[in-house]
Amino acid sequence: MRTSPLTRYSLCLAGMALGMTTAVAQETVEIGATPVKEPSFRRHIIPLLSRAGCSSRECHGSFAGQGGFQLSLFGYDFEADLRQLTQDTDGGEGEVRVNLQEPAKSLLVMKPTVQMKHKGKERFKKDSWEHQMLVQWIASGAEDDPAETGEFERLAVSPREIVFAKAGEKTQLKVIAYWKNGRIEDVTRLTRFRSNDDAVASISETGLVESKTRGDTHVVAFYDNGVTPIPVMLPVSELVDTKYPVVPAPTKVDELVVTKLRKLGIVPSELCTDAEFLRRVSLDVAGTLPTPAEVTAFLADKSPDKRTQKIDALLNSPGHAAWWATQLCDFTGNSARQIFSENVTDLNGEFARQWWEWIYRRVKQNEPYDKIVAGIVLATSRSSPTQSYKDYALEMASYLRSENRADFALRETMPYFWARKNVQKPEDRALAFAHAFLGVRIECAQCHKHPFDQWTKADYVQFQAFFEPVRYDSDIRRDNEVNFVTATKELRAAAGGGNMMQARDAQSTEIRRRIDAGEVFPIHEVYITTRSPRSTIARPNAQAYSGRVLTPKLLGGDQVLIKEYSDPREPLVQWLRAKDNPFFARAFVNRVWAAYFHRGLVDPADDINLANPPVNAELMEHLAEGFVASGYDMKKLHRAILTSDTYQRSWKPNATNELDEKNFSRFVVRRLPAEVLLDAMTMATTANSRQQALLIEVAERQIGPNIAAFGLGDVIGNRNLADYALTTFGKPMRETNCDCERTTTPTLLQSLYTRNDPDLLARIEGQQGSTPSWIAELRSANPSVSPAADKLDGIISEVFLRTVSRPPTAAEMHQARTDIAAASDPLDGVRDLLWVMLNTREFTVNH
Repeated sequence: MRTSPLTRYSLCLAGMALGMTTAVAQETVEIGATPVKEPSFRRHIIPLLSRAGCSSRECHGSFAGQGGFQLSLFGYDFEADLRQLTQDTDGGEGEVRVNLQEPAKSLLVMKPTVQMKHKGKERFKKDSWEHQMLVQWIASGAEDDPAETGEFERLAVSPREIVFAKAGEKTQLKVIAYWKNGRIEDVTRLTRFRSNDDAVASISETGLVESKTRGDTHVVAFYDNGVTPIPVMLPVSELVDTKYPVVPAPTKVDELVVTKLRKLGIVPSELCTDAEFLRRVSLDVAGTLPTPAEVTAFLADKSPDKRTQKIDALLNSPGHAAWWATQLCDFTGNSARQIFSENVTDLNGEFARQWWEWIYRRVKQNEPYDKIVAGIVLATSRSSPTQSYKDYALEMASYLRSENRADFALRETMPYFWARKNVQKPEDRALAFAHAFLGVRIECAQCHKHPFDQWTKADYVQFQAFFEPVRYDSDIRRDNEVNFVTATKELRAAAGGGNMMQARDAQSTEIRRRIDAGEVFPIHEVYITTRSPRSTIARPNAQAYSGRVLTPKLLGGDQVLIKEYSDPREPLVQWLRAKDNPFFARAFVNRVWAAYFHRGLVDPADDINLANPPVNAELMEHLAEGFVASGYDMKKLHRAILTSDTYQRSWKPNATNELDEKNFSRFVVRRLPAEVLLDAMTMATTANSRQQALLIEVAERQIGPNIAAFGLGDVIGNRNLADYALTTFGKPMRETNCDCERTTTPTLLQSLYTRNDPDLLARIEGQQGSTPSWIAELRSANPSVSPAADKLDGIISEVFLRTVSRPPTAAEMHQARTDIAAASDPLDGVRDLLWVMLNTREFTVNH
């Protein structure tokens, strides 16, 4: 006999009363009800409204609500939602959201079943189990039940992985919720589902997954504070299991990558050629092109371990330290435009350079990553707690004077991370910290529950509390005689009057004089305020927090009593270094992986969240655990990736991997980063006598201190040449908490620059600055006669070695000879060939 949804729901209730947990759990998968005596507000009603879309941003979960009725987005604030639902329950005959006298006439019941007008349209059917659950909750008193519910613990979804055999196949998910009080319930029909790629696999409201096309993705289950992704894939070929060919996996990285590829039926590409490898690894590791001599020697070397030797040499090169110092400056937001300091804005470029030099020194020495981060996070401007403002100002002057500067990089800490204009509020510091060191975006939790993660608004506010005592201004209470205020008064008095522009110029001149003379000048500082030491942070928003006092809490971790620490950032650093920290090591591993491939294991690389899982979770765990076990040794991490076959694969696809761009079965061609591309142009056009020096003298390169970023570049007219070129090719401004600021998207402006920008043409001809170009060097060696034919072939080969790091093919050599012969001056033909090669796609990409 067929039973109605309501009858089956009643059977579930009866089953629970008799202790039939297992049988009832199986029944509830069918009808979507939870085996309890009465529906629970927290376990059932709020998840039901969330799954039905009532608390979505398009409906009552929007910032202003809908129709005078507002729910918390995704149903995270139980108390506020209950008030909204029950605040007009007068028991009268009027329309009320929750009618205790006649539950079936409640607006909460009538509107989603469209028994009355509803802009949100029908959310579920009249007499459905959802309808009956709402009615029964209201009939039982429409009350909250925090004590009975307890604290949510975790979500378990089965199956844990789905591998389909063909398109159109379907698999039903089962979702089990666990609470810390021991309660276990099947909540499949109360769970929200999402597919990360509907083209590969779709998922219904009830958790039925259907295969669509070949490939892999994740489907994600959302219930309460649980977010669980499930890998779903349909092999792209028949080469799976016993049909899969033998693929060497010399490293653990390769083993884990190939394991995933075997499930997908993807066969990886062969290894790249020696020439491709040398160019690729030189650009990736040290941000530089190999010299022609280096290419020739490497191709002639028959040593079986020459690739590993080259990797080690590059990891120990100044270029590697410079390029990774620059990338760490990206992640941490080093920008002269953002560093705030009243009265000394002309020195912001110097401060940004000091920031870079501080990191460069530590990367060069291979200082552990956690120690570098601690030096940034725990930084204060004064070198010791007992240092006076006067001594602090004089110390800073020693780093800024025109001659015989002290080395800022020798300082134990680097405070400028906290000195930026965009991190002067505690909430901004929390966002910047999470982005830079956790690879997590928590902006959404400022206003509501994070849509794809576990973070609620309360989590965000409690995390923000760690940064309340951090200040960047002037701690004048510690110094009565000489402090920022007195130093500013002296500066203005010495600079004299005049209009605003004159006063500013006079103050800048006076500051420079004081610095060079070793005198006190006004400068702000990073410090921890002692104004109101306490372990909790009060929040006045009565509606959201009822005037409660929130204790600082680690993201996904424990509450912390700040009063036990002299610096509230100390427990943050301890948490970062904890072996079970879910973010710190993974965030850096993911960014390093993204730098060597076209994407991270988690993509975007700075958006680690539960609904955006790694494409290869086992590989992420292996690399992160190894990174922690090594003592956060950055070079070991780089080496583990670079020595793998996975990194050294060819860009040339085969029939199985031509569409694969996320499982690392081949090297995906990608545009060079802005700084690396400009340096490559310099290396390709500069004289032989300068090439080797540029490999060592990183201060003159864009991957180095990056003069354009610090406002110190050469200016012609109103244009900073380096800054213009870097911006054109996607260098990040470092003004937002997003790795997406750095772009590699091709634009028309980039094409115009490489074809006819005076800056590039001057590089080729040697007319920019005092550095001679290679073309000028050739003209000097051949002032009146054309090069001999055999010598010309060597020059043609060098053009290719300088630009694309390989010898020319026979066809390319023939074409080059023909074109040069047609030129009025053979060296003009060589110049044109060099220009052509600089404009090829092969030059501007890494492959």
